[in-house]
Amino acid sequence: MEYQTLVVDHEGGITTVTVTRPEARNALSARTLTELRHLLDRATAPLILTGAPGPAFVAGADIGEMAAMTPEEGEEFGRLGQSVTSLLESVPVPVIACVDGYALGGGCEIALACDFVYATKKSVFGQPEVLLGLIPGFGGCVRLQQQVGPGRAREMIYSGKQVGATEAHRIGLVNELFESRAAMLAAARHTLVTISQNSAAAVALCKATINAARGRTVPAGLDIELAAFRRAFSTPDMREGTTAFLAKRKPQFSQDEGTAIVRPRSPR
Repeated sequence: MEYQTLVVDHEGGITTVTVTRPEARNALSARTLTELRHLLDRATAPLILTGAPGPAFVAGADIGEMAAMTPEEGEEFGRLGQSVTSLLESVPVPVIACVDGYALGGGCEIALACDFVYATKKSVFGQPEVLLGLIPGFGGCVRLQQQVGPGRAREMIYSGKQVGATEAHRIGLVNELFESRAAMLAAARHTLVTISQNSAAAVALCKATINAARGRTVPAGLDIELAAFRRAFSTPDMREGTTAFLAKRKPQFSQDEGTAIVRPRSPR
């Protein structure tokens, strides 16, 4: 696919994906969501997801497109958005959302689906869909309460209230705050480079286990963890890692193992 609304940069084993629709404050059109789904279906390297410089990370879904949709078309658009957020959550590589500006509606939902959220201090988060007679449709009703708790999620979603970066950090929506976009992107790269020195297979299994165990009882979660622990023993990385430790040398992990062991496909 030729990307028209994404800029993709591969450098040093890290892929940076920039949503680039400055005329629409990087809003998520059907085209943008389709391109993101295509890219995530094939992702093999740790990802930074950000928006083109301007007032917004992603201002939301494209209201101009949604305004004329029938219920059937709205359902299909929601399904497309959910396929992207589901892939962000399950793709077997770490994903950091780098938010610089407004992350509203679909933009907030995209950030919530990533592994970590880094943000500049000027950033603003919110689910203002009720102001348009809509509800969050890309996973916001589900993931926001998991991130900040049901009470606070209800308050934000029912009221359309927006929260600044400092408050978002305090309630656990944001991992780290930065003074500038450049500092944020540099920190995200440093984090992903650090992670990429570990076993990609182990990281992929950890991500899959955390996702699968969320919301389960402790016994059910432990069963999921044990199955993944067993699976780790079948990987070349486990043999390499333990052998290297005993030999007091640095392990040489295969970076292909991560996407091979857990490779989701987007729902259609």
